[in-house]
Formats: sequence, C-alpha cells, structure tokens
Amino acid sequence: MTDGRRGRDGDPFEDPTDETAERFWAALDVAGTSDDVVAIGDDLRPGVLLAAYRHGCFPWPSPGWPAVPWCSPDPRGVLWLTDLHVSRSLRRRLRNCEWSTTVDVAFDAVVAACADRRETWIIPRMADAYGTLHRSGVAHSLEVWREDHLLGGVYGVLTGGIFSGESMFSAETDGSKVALVDLAHRLRAAGAVLLDCQQPTAHLQTMGQVALPRADYLAVLRRVRDRPLRLDPTRLPVGRLGKTDAPGAVGW
Repeated sequence: MTDGRRGRDGDPFEDPTDETAERFWAALDVAGTSDDVVAIGDDLRPGVLLAAYRHGCFPWPSPGWPAVPWCSPDPRGVLWLTDLHVSRSLRRRLRNCEWSTTVDVAFDAVVAACADRRETWIIPRMADAYGTLHRSGVAHSLEVWREDHLLGGVYGVLTGGIFSGESMFSAETDGSKVALVDLAHRLRAAGAVLLDCQQPTAHLQTMGQVALPRADYLAVLRRVRDRPLRLDPTRLPVGRLGKTDAPGAVGW
C-alpha cells in the first residue's frame, strides 16, 4: 500500500501507518502526566515512530533505563516559523557565503555526522530506525554544502505542519545555524507553522526558541498534523536568505 507521496526518484513511498500503534499512543494520557517520560519500549518500527510523533512523543535512549524512554517534554522548546531571529553576523554569513542547501540528498551522512561526538543518544539502532523512517517518506534531512563538501545539516520528522528536529551538526562555523535558517524558510514556504526543538536550549533561544507548555503544543499538533506538506527538494543558494527584499526572505 502507498500513500500518494513520492521520493526524489519518483517511486511511491510505502505508507508506514500502524493502526495498533496509533491506537496505543492515542489512548495514552500524555497531557495528563506530570513526567517528561510517558512510556518505555524498544519498538522502533516506522509505524510506531510515526504514531508517537503524531501524539507529541519521541524516543530518547538514556543510560540506566531498561528500555528506550519515550518523552513528551513539558515545557517544549519550539520555534514559531514566523518568529525566527537571525543575528547580524549570521545575516552576513547568509548573504556572503557561496554555500548551497539540499533536502534528503544525504540523510544517512547527516545522521552519522550528528552522532559523531563523545556522548550521543544516536546509537546504531536509532540511526537505523530513522533511516527506515526516512525511506518511508516521514523523516527528512537538510544539507549545507560548499560545492560537494558537507558543511552542516539537520534531520528530523515532519508531522503535517510541525517539523521535529532530532539533531544538527556543523563541520564549519555556522553550518548548523545556516541549516536551521534554511530549513525554517523551506518549512514556512511549504505551509508549516512550527519547528519543534524538543528541549529548550540557551543556544536556540538566541534564534527565537520559546518554551511552550505541553498542553499548548499538543493542541497545535492536533490542528496541523494531517496537513499534506512537502518540502521543496531543489538545491538552492544560501545567499537568497540574506536578501531582505527578496520574496519569502527570512525576517530578523
């Protein structure tokens, strides 16, 4: 069975929907719990992941747990796409660099780069699970390039009008920031409303991230999770984002 979406090669994606998983997450009282961890379990199949994101949850392997914890933070770190802040120095980088960006060209490479650090929750089975979810058309990556050299990137899960960012990396100064700005631009152009950063961080607060109560996040998610969005996969120059008079340019 397919769901009408197609990959870069034009082949249809297999629909990863799992009705049993959807019923499980729908029945779970995520809004009513006071804990950020709402379930534990090692099932990382695409249908389970998709259903979890549709109900505001994501897996986050952590030491000391008998199985993978599934989290729904309260509050939630989010970035409204209309409120993205770009500093003057980053604006100069956008305007003057000769970088370009793509979507879903090097998903596995972006995940591997995000995992290449001393401590990481992106253990091999997580990388494999999100790779499978990517091939189901649900998880996506954005890559930043200088010619053929990968400078930065971000990957995550698109659930209708919300993109849940899982991780990002920089191989050069501002690589991840450029990835985030470009992703926000493409998401907004596609009709998305929110970039879910999951955990509030001081770094992302400088770019406009705010802490949203879980109940409010879940309410937004319910309204937009069924929107049929598609990210533009075209390779585009980063310089377009530094032109404030260009149609659809990122504001600051």
